[in-house]
Amino acid sequence: MENTEKSEFVAGNYKKHHFGKDYEYQSFLPAPVNHSYEWKDKRIPVLLEEAVRLVGELNAYSTLVPDVNFFIQMYSRNEAVRSSRIEGTRTGIDEAILPEEEIAPEKRDDWSEVQNYVRAMELAIASLEELPVCIRLLQDAHKILLSCVRGEHKQPGETRTQQNWIGGTNIKTASFIPPHPEDMQESLKDLELFWHNKGLNMPHLIKIAISHYQFETIHPFNDGNGRIGRMLIALQLMELGILKRPTLYLSDFFERNKGKYYDSLTFVRERNDLDQWIIFFLSAVIETARKSRETFEDIVTLRARYEKKIMSFGRRTEKAHKLLLHLFSHPAISVAGTAKELNISVTSANKMMNELEKMQILREVTGFSRNRIFVLHEYLELFKR
Repeated sequence: MENTEKSEFVAGNYKKHHFGKDYEYQSFLPAPVNHSYEWKDKRIPVLLEEAVRLVGELNAYSTLVPDVNFFIQMYSRNEAVRSSRIEGTRTGIDEAILPEEEIAPEKRDDWSEVQNYVRAMELAIASLEELPVCIRLLQDAHKILLSCVRGEHKQPGETRTQQNWIGGTNIKTASFIPPHPEDMQESLKDLELFWHNKGLNMPHLIKIAISHYQFETIHPFNDGNGRIGRMLIALQLMELGILKRPTLYLSDFFERNKGKYYDSLTFVRERNDLDQWIIFFLSAVIETARKSRETFEDIVTLRARYEKKIMSFGRRTEKAHKLLLHLFSHPAISVAGTAKELNISVTSANKMMNELEKMQILREVTGFSRNRIFVLHEYLELFKR
């Protein structure tokens, strides 16, 4: 593909449309991004170097952790919680790991949205073995994301055919109006070409930063754009070979810096200032990669401490170790669940759970005498920091 240079970045332009008979509005049509980009801010190469170093360390470390796939599932759940909370859900990691029957009825909609996010991410990651990152893959994830939840009537799995907007109670009070559906498809085609244009002389992390900005600006779905856009970051990190496993999610950083996150995206459009967004994005990568590496280190330390404790189980140590590994991916379990997982009697499972509770490895969270749920509480705390 042609590697064209652009000396000055222009985010796009506004187009006039009619809404009904009497109201006229302007949608924002983003300029194509499938071309080279030359930054001017001298902080970018310094931040880029640090981000690449830290992500490389995280990738190397995560591949060396024994049984790492058990822990990866918790990273996905934590991402689902953080990303969904940006959109207003109130499910925490403590609730996200529990079965539906343990969730209060008034909280089940939020809980279901988080579970859908986990399922959508798992599908998208598995799909990377057969498909590149593309609109079709994102549509498949979007269909799961909005299945049987509040957005189920907003064209799950399909790009929008109507004008949408961001902020405000209606289009007249909107803070931002993405491109009209008639213009949107060309923007999506350009974005897909950008994803797979190997002729661009562009660092991967810069490409991912620009991709996220452009996707959020196009806003191709009627609902779920923020969550799919943040999912896209993780998928590109894997597809481009930066990470072998999905261990870097930026939603936690975006949630804690929510105002700055939205402002930074807005400044690209209003001021043609893409550099400041790239700086914000790289800062998110640096902080998150460092934090994720620390979390892995703490997990390894915690696991070693637990394994030392369960050596006192004698002949049952092997069973206790199997349960411990299971808990690192599913850190909430019932006595019946333990019996099934270990293929032992309910009486034996109950005894094991009580002993693990005395060791302070597990904590019972229901307060019931029957149908008790135990959680790997110290492990959970690592994902709340």
